[in-house]
Amino acid sequence: MAIASDDSTPDTNRPSTPWHSQTTEDALRQSEATREGLSQSEASARLERHGPNRLPEPPRRGPLRRLLAQFNNLLIYILLAAALLTAVIGEWVETAVILAVVVVNAVIGFIQEGKAERAMDAIRQMLSPGALVLRDGHRRTIPAEELVPGDIVFVQSGDRIPADLRVLEAKGLLIEEAALTGESQPAEKRREEVAQDASLGDRTSMAYSGTLVTHGQGTCLVVETGGKTELGRISHMLAEVEQLTTPLLQQMDHFAKLLSIAIVGVATLTYLFGTLVRDYTPADMFMAAVGLAVAAIPEGLPAIMTVALAIGVLEMARRNAIIRRLPAVETLGSVSVICSDKTGTLTRNEMTTQAVILADGRILEVSGVGYAPQGEVSHDGTPLDPERDERLLRIARAALLCNDSNLYKKEDNWQLEGDPTEGALLTFALKCGLDPSDEKQAWPRSDLIPFESEHRFMATLHHDHNGEGIIFLKGAPERILQMCQQQLTSEGGAPLDESYWQQQIDALAKRGLRVLALAQRASSAEQQTLNFGDVEQGLTLLGLVGLIDPPRPEAIAAVAVCHQAGIEIKMITGDHAITAGAVAAQLGIHHPEKVLTGRDLDTLDEATLISKAKEVNVFARTSPEHKLRLVSALQSGGAVIAMTGDGVNDAPALKRANVGIAMGVKGTEAAKEAAEIVLADDNFASIANAVEEGRRVYDNLKKAILFLLPINAGESMALLIAIFAGFDLPITPLQILWVNMVSSVVLALVLAFEPAEHNIMKRPPRDPGEPLLSAFLMWRLALVAMVITLGVFAHFLLLQGSHGIEYARTAAVNTLVMFEIFYLITARHLLDSSLNLRDLLDTPKVLISISIVLLLQLGFTYLPFMQGLFSTTALGLATWGWILLIAVTVLIVVEIEKWWRRGQLAKA
Repeated sequence: MAIASDDSTPDTNRPSTPWHSQTTEDALRQSEATREGLSQSEASARLERHGPNRLPEPPRRGPLRRLLAQFNNLLIYILLAAALLTAVIGEWVETAVILAVVVVNAVIGFIQEGKAERAMDAIRQMLSPGALVLRDGHRRTIPAEELVPGDIVFVQSGDRIPADLRVLEAKGLLIEEAALTGESQPAEKRREEVAQDASLGDRTSMAYSGTLVTHGQGTCLVVETGGKTELGRISHMLAEVEQLTTPLLQQMDHFAKLLSIAIVGVATLTYLFGTLVRDYTPADMFMAAVGLAVAAIPEGLPAIMTVALAIGVLEMARRNAIIRRLPAVETLGSVSVICSDKTGTLTRNEMTTQAVILADGRILEVSGVGYAPQGEVSHDGTPLDPERDERLLRIARAALLCNDSNLYKKEDNWQLEGDPTEGALLTFALKCGLDPSDEKQAWPRSDLIPFESEHRFMATLHHDHNGEGIIFLKGAPERILQMCQQQLTSEGGAPLDESYWQQQIDALAKRGLRVLALAQRASSAEQQTLNFGDVEQGLTLLGLVGLIDPPRPEAIAAVAVCHQAGIEIKMITGDHAITAGAVAAQLGIHHPEKVLTGRDLDTLDEATLISKAKEVNVFARTSPEHKLRLVSALQSGGAVIAMTGDGVNDAPALKRANVGIAMGVKGTEAAKEAAEIVLADDNFASIANAVEEGRRVYDNLKKAILFLLPINAGESMALLIAIFAGFDLPITPLQILWVNMVSSVVLALVLAFEPAEHNIMKRPPRDPGEPLLSAFLMWRLALVAMVITLGVFAHFLLLQGSHGIEYARTAAVNTLVMFEIFYLITARHLLDSSLNLRDLLDTPKVLISISIVLLLQLGFTYLPFMQGLFSTTALGLATWGWILLIAVTVLIVVEIEKWWRRGQLAKA
C-alpha cells in the first residue's frame, strides 16, 4: 500500500505481524505473554525497549521560521521591489503603505499555518488516558502511556481502547470504529482469528487504539503500542503527506516570474537605449526606468487577491463553510472530482428503519430519516393507522421492548444513548405511536438474554400486570428463522414459509439494508427467568425490518447540482460493498453498480489504479492507505480533488487532496485540523454552495486582473513611446504610483463583490493547467491597453504645447483614471453586455467606489498640498469635457468587441 505524497513507497510503519489472523495462543506465544499477564519488572523492561504508548511528535518549524516562510513568494518579492523603488525616489508614505500590505499578507498566512499544525495533536487526544491491566496477577489501573506489548487488558462499555489489542475473550463486545474505518455500525468483536487479507473493518479479532467500546466486555492482549498502532500509522501518514499548492498560487507564481523577468528586461533595455541611443543622462534614465518599473508592477494585485479571497471566506461562512486556508476558496472553483466518505457525510450517521415485512405478507415502507420520530408507515403508498393494525403494533412493541437503548430530545435534536440499530428500532416504534415509558410500565422486563456473537440474538422476558408473560427476540434473520415454527398472519399463527422469508431477506440485502428478524413467544406468569432452552423453539415470527444509514435528502440534490457543473462524485467508504452501492444509487452517483473494494485495490499496480480510479465511482471496505492512494491516483490523472470526511481515517487523504473538507459537527478534531474547509452544518449540500462561491471568487479575481493589467500596460506603453520617441514622460513615477495604489485598487476591489454569473454552475470545471491569461484575455488586455495608451498620450501631447507640462500631465493622469472608471463598468462582465442601467444601479458598491475615486481625483487636481506633492495643477472645464469624451471610448470599444465575440460563440 502506498503512503507517499506523490509516488508509492513502502509503508515502513506497518506492523510486521498480522495479529488478526493468528490464533489467541499464537498471539500470546509471539508476544511472549500469558493470560496471567506480565510482572511489573518485565513490563518495565518492555517499556524501556518499546517506549511509551504515545504517538511520537514530529519536528516542527519554530514561529520565526514559519513567519519568514510567508515572505517566500514572488508576488511578495514584487511588492518588496515596489517598496524599494518608492524608497529610492524618496516617497516614504507609499513605501510604508506597500510594506503594510506585505506584513498583513504574512500575518494571515502565519496564523492559518499555525492552525494546520494541530492535526497530529488532535489525533493524540484520541488516546485513552488509562487502562485496566493484569500485573503481577492483580488487576490495576495504570496510565495508558505505560502499556506495553504483552499486557493483558480488560475493556468494557464506555472505555476507549488504549492500544491495538488482540481479543482473547469477548462477551457481547461491540466497538464503535466509524472514525477509523468509516463503518456506521459498531463492530462486533470475537476471539476467533480472521483471514490474513481481511480489511481493517473486517478484523473482528482486533480492537484498535482510539476506538470506543459501546457494549459488552472483553479480555485482550496488547500487541502494538504508540506509533506502531493503526492510529499511529495514520499519524505517520499525515506527517508524511505533502500538502499541494493551489492552482491559483501556481498560476500566480508563474505569472509573477514572467512579469518579473519582463519588467527587469524592459527597464534595463530602456535604460540602455536612452543612455546609448538618445544620449539622456544616466540619472534621467534611471528615474525613467524606475517610472517604467513602477508602472508595470501591479502593486495592488496581491492586496486585491487577499481581499477577494477574504470576501469569499465571509460569504462561505454565511453558507456554513468555514475556510481555514485562504487559497482554498479559489481552489474549489477548479474542483473536478469530489471524493466523499459515506458515513456522516453523504449519510446522516443515524440508522433508520426503512422497510418492514410483516408475517401476513405485507411489505411496508417507513418514511423519515434519523432518530427524530417524524414519519409514517405506509403500504403501497397508503399511510397506515398503527392503532388499528395489531400485527404492526406487535412488531413495533417487540422492537421497543427488546431493546437496551434510549432516545431523548435535547433542544431541537433527538439524541441516542446506546446502539444505532436499537435507536432505529426505537424511532420506528415511536412512529407507530408507542410511548416507551407507557410500554415499559405496562410490560416490565423480568429477565433477558443479552446479544452475543455466539448466538446472534437478544431475548427479553416481560409480564403485564395481569400475570401474562411474553418473550420477544430480535437478531440475525438466519438464526431467528431456525428458532421459529410459525409466522403471525391475519388469521393468527401459520406454518413458517422459510423460502418466502429467504427471498425477502435477499431482496432487502440487495437494497443495502441491514436485516433483523423479530419474533415472540407466550410465557407463563410463573416464569421469571429466561434461559436458552426457553427460546430454542416454539417461536412465532413477527416479521423483518430493514435498516440503513440513509442518504441526506439535501446530499441527493447536491450530487445532482455537482453533476450539472461537470463535477464527478466518488464515494470512498469503509462500509460493505452492497451497502455502499445501494447508497450510491440512492444518491444518484454515476455507475453505482461498479464497486471496488480495498482488497481489489491491493491487487492493482499504479497505472491500473489510475485508470480504475477514473472509471469507478464507488469504493468500499477501504483503509486510510486506500483513500490516500485513490486521491493520489486521481490527481495523477489530472483531476483537482476535493476530499470530504469526518473520521481520523480520512485525515491523510484530506491533507493530500487539493481541498480537504471536514465535517464540523460530527467530525473528529484530526479531520478538521487536516482540512482546509470545515462544514459547520455537516451538510454535503454546503459543498455545492462552496464550489459555486469558489467559482465566483475565481471569476472575480480574473476580472480584477483583467482590469488592473491593461491599466499598467497602458501606463508602461505610454512611457515607452515617450522614451523611444524622445518626448517628455506623460506621467511621473509618483503620479503612476498614485494611480496604481489608490484609484486602481479602490475600483478593482469592487469587482471582488460581483455576484456570480448566471451560468456559473452549468459550465465544466476550469482546467487547472490553463494559463491565468488565456488567449482571449491577452487579446482583451492588448485591446484595452492600446486604447488607453493612445488616449492618454494623445491628450498629453495635445495639451503640452498650449498649457505646459504640468497641466498636460495633470490632464493625462485624470484621463487615465477616467479610462479606469469607464473600463470598470464594462469589466464587470467578461462577455455579457454591461450597458444595463438597472444592473449598474442595483450594485451600489460600484457607484460608491466611482464616487470615491472622483472625489480623490478632484483633491489630486485642486487641493494645494496635493498639487505640491504630485506636481499637478487645476484643470479647466473644457479639459474635463475632453477627458470624458476620450475615456468613454474604452467602454464603446470593449462593448463592441463583446458583442462580436458573443456572435462568434453563438455560431459555434
